[in-house]
Amino acid sequence: MTRPGDPADTDVVGTALVETVRRTGAAVGALYLLAPDEQVLCLDVLCGVPAGIAAPWRRVPVTAPAPIAESVRQERLVWVASHEELARAYPRTAMALPYPLALAAAPVTGDRRWGALLLMWPATHPAHMTRREQGHVAMTCRRLARLLDLAAESGPPRTCADRPRVLALETAQRDTRPPLAAADFAERLPGGSCALDLEGRFSFLTSGGAELLGRSPSRLLGTLPWQSLPWLDDPVYEDRYRAAVISRRPVSFTACRPPDRWMEFHLYPDASGISVRIVPAGEQPPPALAPPRPTAPATPARAGQLYQLMHLAAALTEVVGVQDVVDLIADQIMPAFGARSLVLSVAEAGRLKIMGHRGYPAVVIEQLDGLPLDTTFTPAGHALATGIPSFFAEPSEMSRIYPDAPRVSGKQAWAFLPLIISGRPVGCCVLTYDRSHAFSAEERAVMTSLAGLIAQALDRARLYDAKQRLAHGLQQALLPHSLPRIDGLDVAARYAPATHGMDIGGDFYDLIPLGDTAAAAVIGDVQGHNVEAAALMGQVRTAVHAHASLGAHPDQVLSRTNQLLTDLDPGLFTSCLYAHLDLGRGRVRLANAGHPPPLLRQPGRRTRPLPVPAGPVLGIVPGAIYPVTDLPLTDGLTLAFYTDGLVEEPGVDLDVSIDRLARHFEQSDDEDLDLLADSLLRHAPTGRPRTDDIALLLLRSRAARE
Repeated sequence: MTRPGDPADTDVVGTALVETVRRTGAAVGALYLLAPDEQVLCLDVLCGVPAGIAAPWRRVPVTAPAPIAESVRQERLVWVASHEELARAYPRTAMALPYPLALAAAPVTGDRRWGALLLMWPATHPAHMTRREQGHVAMTCRRLARLLDLAAESGPPRTCADRPRVLALETAQRDTRPPLAAADFAERLPGGSCALDLEGRFSFLTSGGAELLGRSPSRLLGTLPWQSLPWLDDPVYEDRYRAAVISRRPVSFTACRPPDRWMEFHLYPDASGISVRIVPAGEQPPPALAPPRPTAPATPARAGQLYQLMHLAAALTEVVGVQDVVDLIADQIMPAFGARSLVLSVAEAGRLKIMGHRGYPAVVIEQLDGLPLDTTFTPAGHALATGIPSFFAEPSEMSRIYPDAPRVSGKQAWAFLPLIISGRPVGCCVLTYDRSHAFSAEERAVMTSLAGLIAQALDRARLYDAKQRLAHGLQQALLPHSLPRIDGLDVAARYAPATHGMDIGGDFYDLIPLGDTAAAAVIGDVQGHNVEAAALMGQVRTAVHAHASLGAHPDQVLSRTNQLLTDLDPGLFTSCLYAHLDLGRGRVRLANAGHPPPLLRQPGRRTRPLPVPAGPVLGIVPGAIYPVTDLPLTDGLTLAFYTDGLVEEPGVDLDVSIDRLARHFEQSDDEDLDLLADSLLRHAPTGRPRTDDIALLLLRSRAARE
């Protein structure tokens, strides 16, 4: 919450936003702020459209496939030139925003990451942003960041409110009571005329317009057309209004006033509202009208709710784990229906096990967790047994059947949505309200439809989580639980699983003691990211360990392991880097099987990739030969072994990425190898979910202890 006089007071922040919209010629502007956990972007300030149109995007997860989220993740400007491009790159966003437009999203970053700026233009905007527009966007992001930084210095950091602040693009509002001459001018025009504000309400109406619409001005002014005129209560007509508001382009449609009087509506939008010309169908329309778009018949419902439902349905198809389902319901479905709290339970061993919740204290969750499926304590059991959702608009309705439930939860209205798949109960989703809430028939229908989608998403998510736990357990069992202590050698290792897929891969590392003054270090990467890759990784690691322990030379360790893999013919190949460290003689010998080169850092010298001639990857060429590289193991020398997940980035040459890692390595403090390992991991390419795992092994020679 802002305080009067703050540098980041809403008026100052809003002024910067409005100025940018004007200077760039945009139609819509929005400022998103990161929630305290930095996992969600929430809409803070909006201008150019009413808040209702932006409802599907009030809260956007940072991981979502959306322009605003991608700009924050990748810390760059995201430009989308057309709706066609939006549909290709961000189909979920395009589904909920089906209008011709162009948009840009840019991160707002100062002393910390604050959020992002979103601008939208009509479809007439050129395919590329001009330098002037890019300059205005960059300048505004810096200005907003400075304001937010200053506010954080003098008090708690600014966070967005439950509802966005909507600002007008005009500094001075137009007079909604036109002068007499202007009114006379409009009255003399054939047909009818009216004006709508950006919220869609009638703000002006001529007598001809009132006659064609069949209602007196007093009954229409201040109302929404689709509410005061039942024959306009169709999503097709509201959609045309939304298209005009967002695209800022003229829009036309034809509607029938019962019983058989057809009329053409021509909408002319700008930043302050919409002027509408109404003429009987068949008469000559005004010039330069946009051709009406063909529309398909639709069941009467609010257009915004339909688009929001499609947006939520598409989002549910993309969730992966159970926590993703909980977060999506809490961040997007709850706000869509005005709910304040959530409990999501699954049917397990005859009981309702709570998988996630929002807005409930822990003591209440303890009482609700583990209730039997046939419980009479709450309606959850009955809803799950019958498959019929239950809605309670106020506590008295609940108390008549379940007297203890209102007292325990303290809520004032409830929606119990059973999660059923093909007659099989999966669980129950409970949305609750802090105030009494009357559930309309339309709202109940939408909630019930979403419950079916939630059930499928939850079932898939539970299966994914089970596979992930199995994969993670297998991966951890195959990697060393700890590294041995070796006198004269400091070591640190890290393993980071992929953030996309089954959370399993074939990357591995190992450190093998070879007597009192020697050790072997190995790192490898098995092709693939599945159970087969992990199983082969275990075989490779075991083979290398066995040959090294028997005293084989580095080239022989790789040659014998290669022979084993070619005999087994697993259909997968493995890259591997092996090093024999002779701490007594101060020498290190390395052999490479198609693996990225290690990084070498010596005190007072430039950090560089160490050129180690490589033989073929393991498991492909029988009888392959692996050259050996020999170098001094001086005091303070540090070697970094890594897998390609640490450096590989789409569209970037691998050698360039390795050089970047070497420079980062050189500039990092290596006093503590564990801190250095964490720093190198943070250097890994970020942005989209990581599709490859990472293994990292750091070795530093030091004088042996007395």
